[in-house]
Amino acid sequence: MAADEALAAEALRHGGPVVRFYGWEPTGVSLGAFQRLADARQVEAIAAVPLVRRPSGGGAIVHGSDLTYAAAVPKTHPWGGRPQAFYDVFHAAAVAELVHRGVAARQHAPPPGGTASEDMPTGEEAPGDADLFFCFDRRAVGDVVATAAGATASGAAKLLGSAQRRLAGAVLQHGSLLLRANPGVGPAARHPGLWDLAAGGPGDPRDLAEAWIARLAAAAGLATDWQDAGFLSPRRTLLSTAAARFADDGWTGRR
Repeated sequence: MAADEALAAEALRHGGPVVRFYGWEPTGVSLGAFQRLADARQVEAIAAVPLVRRPSGGGAIVHGSDLTYAAAVPKTHPWGGRPQAFYDVFHAAAVAELVHRGVAARQHAPPPGGTASEDMPTGEEAPGDADLFFCFDRRAVGDVVATAAGATASGAAKLLGSAQRRLAGAVLQHGSLLLRANPGVGPAARHPGLWDLAAGGPGDPRDLAEAWIARLAAAAGLATDWQDAGFLSPRRTLLSTAAARFADDGWTGRR
């Protein structure tokens, strides 16, 4: 979480979008910024799982079987002005790459007569959805959903959701692409992922991430510059104070 906030500062220094991908070990749960810790403590399916609170909103996410991304842009960037714009460029590129790999993916839209995407951006769920504890039980406009072979569209599983936090000068966006159901939690906290829906899965996560960003960059007329050394390594000392804040019980229990 500390590294993700530092990513926002890097976006300001860079003057454009910056993205990092990472995984989690061991299995853990990140709570949305506005969720109540007391509610999490009552969910038996995650009783033995470590918890952390994200600075971004949305529902709780079980990590350890997903590909997490953090992206940041300056507020002056075209993607930084309207929340849905930032969500859509990431989600549309993910859909395009998943479809290319044989996954029946699409972006979730409200039912006929429902609220238009412009009025209900991703992260603002349909009425009643905000009461659902887990992110992957919710459906917001623009979320990436997919159906297994032979399944009906009404049985679409959510594969990718994102949430934002507006910081001083920059916008930070978190997203989670679910790769498979997590065996480290109870059934109520397990949600099917790519490997559960597509026979053989869509390929190596790193390759998927690189192809995803390549599509996003191509659509936006941007070039990519991958840094294989990792974002954390040269910044561990700098991030230690911020990391302690996110690890503190006062932060996790602030709601």
